[in-house]
Formats: sequence, C-alpha cells, structure tokens
Amino acid sequence: MTDLVRLTAELVDIPSVSHNERAITDHLAARLATVPWLDVTRVGDNLVARTDLGRSQRLVIGGHTDTVPANGNERAHIEGDVLWGLGSCDMKGGVAVMLELALTVAEPAIDVTYVFYECEEIDSEFNGVERLFRERPDLMVADAAILAEPTGALVEAGCQGTMRAVVTQTGKRAHSARPWLGVNAIHRLGPVLAACAAFEGRKVDIDGCHFLEALSAVGIEGGVAGNVVPDRATVTLNHRFAPDRTAAEAEAALRRVVGEVDHFEVVDVAPAAVPGLSHPLLRSLVAASGAPPRAKLGWTDVARFASRDVPATNFGPGNPNVAHAADERVDRSELETVHSVLKSLLG
Repeated sequence: MTDLVRLTAELVDIPSVSHNERAITDHLAARLATVPWLDVTRVGDNLVARTDLGRSQRLVIGGHTDTVPANGNERAHIEGDVLWGLGSCDMKGGVAVMLELALTVAEPAIDVTYVFYECEEIDSEFNGVERLFRERPDLMVADAAILAEPTGALVEAGCQGTMRAVVTQTGKRAHSARPWLGVNAIHRLGPVLAACAAFEGRKVDIDGCHFLEALSAVGIEGGVAGNVVPDRATVTLNHRFAPDRTAAEAEAALRRVVGEVDHFEVVDVAPAAVPGLSHPLLRSLVAASGAPPRAKLGWTDVARFASRDVPATNFGPGNPNVAHAADERVDRSELETVHSVLKSLLG
C-alpha cells in the first residue's frame, strides 16, 4: 500500500486555499485519468470519479480539497508518524485515503462515486457539492454517502447547522471630548457581546449522539476616527445549532438571545442533519469502525446529502480539535485505520 503519510504530505504541499483549488484538482485529475475502472468527470474544480459495475448499491465517498488560509503552516513536514501542515487534518488526509482507494480498489462489491470538491470552507453559495447537485445531479445519485471529514477515525453522525448573522447598532456622532453629545454605537453593542459571552448551548441527544450548541462573536467593525464617537457598529455572530431545530427555529432562538437591536440580518445559513445511520451501508461502517458513533459538532456536507434523502455520515482521519489551527496535523494510525475500514466496506 502507498505510504499514506507521504501521499497526504504531497497534497498538503499543493496550495489550495478556497477559490484556488485548480492546481490540486489538476493533480488529482492526472492521477485518476488513467485508471481503467473509473469514469472521471470534471465540473469546474470539482472532480467526480465513478465505478460503473452494475452493483445493486452505490456509495459516495466525498472530500473537499480546499483549506482555510495559512498560519505559518504552509508546508508539510513529517515527524515520525505525524504529518504537520495546512489541511493535513481538514481534510487532505481524508482526500489522500480517497485517492488511494480510487487508485487501487478495482472490483468493489458496491459501486463507488469519489467526489473531490471545492469551496467547503467558505460561504455556502460557492460549495462544490451544491454545485454538483445543481449542475450534474446524475453524478451524485447514491444510496448513502460518507464524508471523509476529520473525526479521529470514529463515526461522527449528522452535523449541527451553522448560521452567520450580522447585528448592527447605530448612534450619533460627536467629538470624543464631549461624548455626552452623541450616542456611541460601539457601546450599544455591549449587551449583545455580553449575551454571547453568557450563552450556554443546549445539549441535545439524538439517537445516542450528543449535540452541544454554540454561539460566538467572530467579527466586529466600528469606528470613524480616533476623536469621533462612532454612529455605527456591527458584530458578526456564528451560531451552531442542533439537528432538532430548523434554520428558522434557530434564527428565532438567536434573535431571543440577542434581544432588541437596530438591525439583525442572517447572511449565511446551512441546515443541520440528523444522525441518519439506519442505512445498511452506514450500519456496516459503524460496526467496522469498532466504536459507537458520536455527534458531529461542526457543520459538514452530510447536510446537503440528507436534504436530498441520501443518508450520510462523517468518517475520516484527523482530530477535529486541531482543524484550522496552526499546529494542524494527522497521525499515520488514523490514516491507515480509515483506509482499512473503508476498504473493508467496499469489499
């Protein structure tokens, strides 16, 4: 078998920050183009490689090729059995496993669709899975799906929804030497920030998976000049909500937390997905993993499949707690475990 650590390092060393996935897609396309048991289709910087063996079931295995911006970790380096570098965990380790399976499993017991896609880390309007469902739904037909997101080689079922909202408070400009003549919009954001800091997320149990909601202020803007009381200030909030709530219900709950403000606008939202492990292929995955499933606290594209009645789950190498961090890394043992489990599932 190919050394999965070195294969992942090869992918890490191809920069692919969101909107810049062409080089890595070219690389993957070149590797897959000569594989005789795969039909390979490219849609923009999305690559779909499919077997067509007439099997009774079809499984999608998907992974995104983009990363967040670098944080001094642009290049891969290997220390023993650990690979460090941007995207090593989220999720070029998973992409490397997918690539190895696509290159070597010539006669799977089920038909397989490998989906390497762009723009998962940014606004949902750019998402590659969504583009494929919209432009080439024929390529996305499946009985079940597995996203190779970092899960520590455990099955993480479903996913929480994610919502970004921008809260704006207004005021009245004045000279900062005489602030009582104005209304400070930044100060008026204080109660909103306090409510976020005091937020205690709901704990929701669905099919034995424990979801914990979260709310964070992730951006703030305001100020005119160093001697002016500002008349406008905004804070961007990110809310992660459990699968027992719709996006509309989550928005209503968030508005209650924020309270009365001058303006509240949801600028991006992606719905949650329930665990959905009842499909035989996904039950087999759980059994092969050797551990009970747990909840996916982040948002992943399992929600896009679930919304189209394709049961889906997350299973990939890498500790999700180091995703997007400067010390992002992935262990050889998890790469090899995920590869072994998925290979056994394909038969």
